[in-house]
Amino acid sequence: MKVRALDVPGLLLIEPAVFGDGRGFFYESYSKARFDEAVGHPVDFVQDNHSRSAKGVLRGLHYQLPPRAQGKLLRVVSGEVWDVAVDVRRGSPSFGQWEAVVLSADNRRQFWVPPGFAHGFVALSPFAELLYKTTDYYAPELERAVAWNDPALAIPWPLDGAPTLSAKDAAAPPLARAAPFA
Repeated sequence: MKVRALDVPGLLLIEPAVFGDGRGFFYESYSKARFDEAVGHPVDFVQDNHSRSAKGVLRGLHYQLPPRAQGKLLRVVSGEVWDVAVDVRRGSPSFGQWEAVVLSADNRRQFWVPPGFAHGFVALSPFAELLYKTTDYYAPELERAVAWNDPALAIPWPLDGAPTLSAKDAAAPPLARAAPFA
């Protein structure tokens, strides 16, 4: 497993060791001991989620407020996505900074997005399936969002035309007016 710290502190890109031959491949997608070592502290996951999106579907940018903030370990098992994390921790030196990575079934990369980051992605392939572990349960009363197209963030989403959005995501406020993550 190779772990690369990204420019925004706390975000990690993880590349598993893949063993393949004529029969196919094998890789260890998660090991608590190795993951905790990579992150630098124990992380407990409580929920696994699976989403499927058609090309051009943009989900996010979502986060949950404390005391139910969620960290997410994301990977794609079918297709390809452009995955984004934005630091929404007011007072953080990297507040408002973002990182984007391509996750695909082919590259098998994983993206660690700790609590305090908004997360979103756009499907690049005809369909994409994303699996992710979370560090807390979904709490709809504490879920918040940031506008995917906030000019202050200037995220260059790789889109051919307008994305397909949920009503909630279409109505999300810019980061300056989003609920503070403290």
